[in-house]
Amino acid sequence: MNKWLAALVVATLVVAGGLWFTTRQVGEQAGAPQPAVRDSVVIGMALEPPGLDPTIAPAAAIGEITHLNIFEGLTKIRENGEVAPLLAQSWTVSPDMKTFTFKLLKGVTFSDGTTFDSADVKYAFETYGGEKSTNKRKAVFANMASIETPDADTVVIMLKSADPQLLFSLGENTAVITAPESAATNATKPVGTGPYVLQDWVKGDSVTLVASKSYRNPSAIHIRTAKFRFISDAGAMVTAMLAGDLDAIPIGITGENVAQFEQDKRFRVTIGSTEGETILTINNKRKPLDDVRVRRAISYAIDRKAIIDGVNSGYGIPIGSWIPPHDPAYVDMTGRYPHDPAKARELLQEAGVSNLVLTLKLPPPAYARRAGELIASELAAVGITAKIENMEWAQWLDGVFKNKNYDLTIISHVEPNDYVKFADPNYYWQYDSPAAQALIAKAGSTLDKDERIKALQDLQRLLADDAVVGFLYNLPRIGVYKAGLTGFWTNAPIFVNDLSAVSWQQ
Repeated sequence: MNKWLAALVVATLVVAGGLWFTTRQVGEQAGAPQPAVRDSVVIGMALEPPGLDPTIAPAAAIGEITHLNIFEGLTKIRENGEVAPLLAQSWTVSPDMKTFTFKLLKGVTFSDGTTFDSADVKYAFETYGGEKSTNKRKAVFANMASIETPDADTVVIMLKSADPQLLFSLGENTAVITAPESAATNATKPVGTGPYVLQDWVKGDSVTLVASKSYRNPSAIHIRTAKFRFISDAGAMVTAMLAGDLDAIPIGITGENVAQFEQDKRFRVTIGSTEGETILTINNKRKPLDDVRVRRAISYAIDRKAIIDGVNSGYGIPIGSWIPPHDPAYVDMTGRYPHDPAKARELLQEAGVSNLVLTLKLPPPAYARRAGELIASELAAVGITAKIENMEWAQWLDGVFKNKNYDLTIISHVEPNDYVKFADPNYYWQYDSPAAQALIAKAGSTLDKDERIKALQDLQRLLADDAVVGFLYNLPRIGVYKAGLTGFWTNAPIFVNDLSAVSWQQ
């Protein structure tokens, strides 16, 4: 009997204290403690999303929780920016880039048990491009002339204008597939095809996801429970990480804390790039900000190096226009407005502006609050008083972003290819330039790569000359993780936490 027991291999799962243990052999190893298989993670986030449906609201925090976890799109953007299949297993594109034919995965279901098929894709994209849509990439879907579904596994999209970026756009969180049966309640009760479902949302505290029982590939998922904790105060975020209350902070640690975590063997630090243009947004329709001389004066007043040093301890690349430094179309426009307070005062005098008082409304992220104090001081040096108003995230989204009730604000725009917003006169910076609109239209429709790059480079020069916003720096992605936790991205072509790639090293 002892020999038989020594040779017996079993696969018994024992639940103890909420953790799973695996017993592989009994006999000689019987009674020996078995290591716990770690299958949960607690993630720190600075901002709480206003809802959980990324197709109806602009906040990047929505996608950080739900994209690739609850919701999936036809394509998937990888960390290196490449596009890979997801709900679409393959596709073909016509030479004129106006007809895209997708072959869908078979046997996929939504987490509520309903079947995923081509009708869902048609419904989703027509909704996102419809008259009542609030999708921040509405133009991508409005460009779809027709969507045909010859069978349950095939979708044919015909465009009004060629779109060389469509496959990438369909991998963003704005293009995830939602079903008509659940779309109305996705903001609070999200239903998708992804590997996770919402367990609970404790407002003001956390969102918890658990592995979906209906996911098509359950063996690929190592993390069974993921809690996203909302900690708006940067100091409190660091304290929680050091205390062991958090396992990961994918973004949100400032440069001043990097050395502290790098010197602590309990943690691993990564430093990567993002698509995040951090800017001092200027309301172009507010007087006297509608005068380009005043906007240029503000740009001359800004000391980018001092802001990068003061906000991120030197982490961050200065920018002088829109398009991140790692993009092939990037043009270095940082020399257009060197720090020159005398020139700023001269332009204000030329514009007939004196004793200017402006509101500077700041959202919760630490980079915005810290940069706000520095910029207010720099503006004061040229005769502009910036009255700081700190706002909660929901207040900022409603008052600043939606209703445009502000003079100045500071924010990082993290979506790729979001230069298209400069073609929208109703976007919250309210910039209306036919020249910019023409360049953006050309960049979005030309099939010639060199012509596209030239259009984008001309756009960058125009935006800098018009001083549309105060360009500050490219937002770095500084991540801190407990040792042994792997799978989070270092670089961020999009802001996402793909939990299916995350695991603990045993």
